[in-house]
Amino acid sequence: MVRVAIVTGGTRGIGEAISVALQAAGMKVAATYAGDDNKALAFTDRTGIPAYKWDVADPEACAEGVSRVEADLGWVDVLVNNAGITRDGSFLKQSYAQWKAVLDTNLGGCFNMAKAVFPGMRARQWGRIVNIGSINGQAGQFGQVNYAAAKSGIHGFTKALAQEGARAGITVNAIAPGYIDTDMVAAVPEEVLDKIVAKIPVGRLGQAHEIARGVVFLTAEEAGFVTGSTLSINGGQHMY
Repeated sequence: MVRVAIVTGGTRGIGEAISVALQAAGMKVAATYAGDDNKALAFTDRTGIPAYKWDVADPEACAEGVSRVEADLGWVDVLVNNAGITRDGSFLKQSYAQWKAVLDTNLGGCFNMAKAVFPGMRARQWGRIVNIGSINGQAGQFGQVNYAAAKSGIHGFTKALAQEGARAGITVNAIAPGYIDTDMVAAVPEEVLDKIVAKIPVGRLGQAHEIARGVVFLTAEEAGFVTGSTLSINGGQHMY
């Protein structure tokens, strides 16, 4: 059986690597994005994976988007909640708008997307949900109260939803990446990045394909006994 997967934020960085890896594993993949149409079109041209535009912070848009994917590709069996944003700033300078935007997208997006696919997975008695957390949701990070709170919330969300899905053949797991060589990390000042790498025992940044490999494992047919878990892929930086 060919499984259908949705990867949110699936056209760039870690999300693109996940989309491509799931496609290589034999799945039909839909990648979502919220921003740059030209980059999404270039992604589809490169990979052959269709890209769908909606805001995961909008529950109605998520429900409508999932319906479109299912009309085009079939019932959604696999959901990877990867979409995320940053609005960094120290707590004293961080605005409520910055707080809300990150919580609504990074954590609210997991709720909205799971809400849209969970009933169908339960009806078919099979599903795989993987939520992309972060090392900073485990260990915290200066200037990221909003981001750390959202990512930490993902880990709790994962454990609770796993208990609700288990009897229905739905596994729910999380991956907590460390610092990965993506555009987001590349934007960090060089002197700061050097200090970060110095704290990683393996001595380098991670690669997006290394996160994707974890997703392929957790979404496999053979991974049905793994649920409620968080897989930390961080080069040993935080042994949680």
